[in-house]
Parts: sequence; C-alpha cells; structure tokens
Amino acid sequence: MSLARARFAYIRPRSIFGPTNHRLASTASQHKEHHEESHHREDFNSPIWRNTLIATAVIVAAYRYAPAPGEDVYLTKWIGLYKTPIDTWLDMNANHTAKQQEVSESNILLNDAQKERAHRYRYPEIINQSSPFLNGVGM
Repeated sequence: MSLARARFAYIRPRSIFGPTNHRLASTASQHKEHHEESHHREDFNSPIWRNTLIATAVIVAAYRYAPAPGEDVYLTKWIGLYKTPIDTWLDMNANHTAKQQEVSESNILLNDAQKERAHRYRYPEIINQSSPFLNGVGM
C-alpha cells in the first residue's frame, strides 16, 4: 500500500455502525414490491393538466358564445316553464301568515290560562267523619 493511499484511508470518515459492505436486514430483499412499482412522470403532459386545459377552453368558449341576457333566451324560457308563478307564492304566504296568527293566539290563550280557584278544606277528613246511615229522610 502506498503512503498516499494509507494517508487518505486514515482521513476518510468511517461509519459508526461498522463496514459499509454489510447489508442491513430491511434492504431490498424484503421490499421488492416497492422497487417494482412503476412511477408516472409528473409533467405538463399528464392527464390532470390536459383535463384542466380542456375545461378552461370549454368555459372560455361558453362565456364567449353565450347569448346576451334577456327574456327571449331559450334557457330563461326553459326555467320559466318549471318556475312557480308569483301569485301562487303570494297565496301560500298569506295562508301561512293566517295560520301562524291563529297558532299565536292559541298560544297566548294557553300561556295566560290559570287554574280554577277551588275551596281548600283545612281538614278534609271531616267530610267522611259522619255515618251515611244516620241521616234523616231527604238529607
């Protein structure tokens, strides 16, 4: 061994865990499935970028060629066919308001109700103290 080589061998850092030619237990022998996976390239030719570009082009074309807002547009007419008329909503709201008024009046009546005043006997057992057989006729 030459002196220069021996000198560099001394300077070279050594591993704490021993020589580097030993393989650890958790190397490629146990994880072959990880190395056999195929990895997709992530660049601007991937499907996500293609789909994003197509969606952007469709949105721009729809905005550019969409009809001007107005009452004669076919989409507005189609929505108008399935829309409930204003008069129907006004009738429904009026009925709901009348029923809510009735409910609130009945709630006020029930909330303001008080128990009927009753005469409380001081000794209620006095009522049953006398015998029913010692009463005179007509009593």
